[in-house]
Amino acid sequence: MFDTLQQLAASAFMQRFTLWLNHVLASEDVAMARLRPHAGRSVRIQLTGWPALLPPAPELRFVITRAGLVEWTGEQPGADADLHLTVDASNPALMFARGLGGQRPAVDVSGDSALATDMSWLMDNLRWDVEDDLARFIGEMPAHELARIGKPVAQALRGALAAIAGLATRYGGSGGAPQEPPAR
Repeated sequence: MFDTLQQLAASAFMQRFTLWLNHVLASEDVAMARLRPHAGRSVRIQLTGWPALLPPAPELRFVITRAGLVEWTGEQPGADADLHLTVDASNPALMFARGLGGQRPAVDVSGDSALATDMSWLMDNLRWDVEDDLARFIGEMPAHELARIGKPVAQALRGALAAIAGLATRYGGSGGAPQEPPAR
């Protein structure tokens, strides 16, 4: 019963994540233009080292549409992906903290080089414009003020998360004992 519930929750999460990802892609014409030539190609993101104590991660396989957006293929068996992105997920909390801190995870890439180049460009340049989305709901001035107030808070949060990620890296891996700092 819990497996079925977990599968339903993972599927619902991936559907919402795909909608959000397409929203971010659609907000930048350049991003969609870079993906259009790759229509019909698939990208698989493999999370290696996922902790056994956590529920299994959903299948992260996407197909690029003719519009330059992505479609999550779910658990559908498909042909081998055109691009494989492998991410070390042995410490999801650290990976999440680093991502919020603006650090891109180390990614092993194999497959189509042109698609890999465009995906790398997207990871480096595509950002969610929260202020623009807020303005649609509450108006431009209140959204601008919230963004103005939120930017220092977000920077402080990123700094704190970066510090936590640094501590986790420093104290991780050897039973909690600090690792030797690199020689200079």
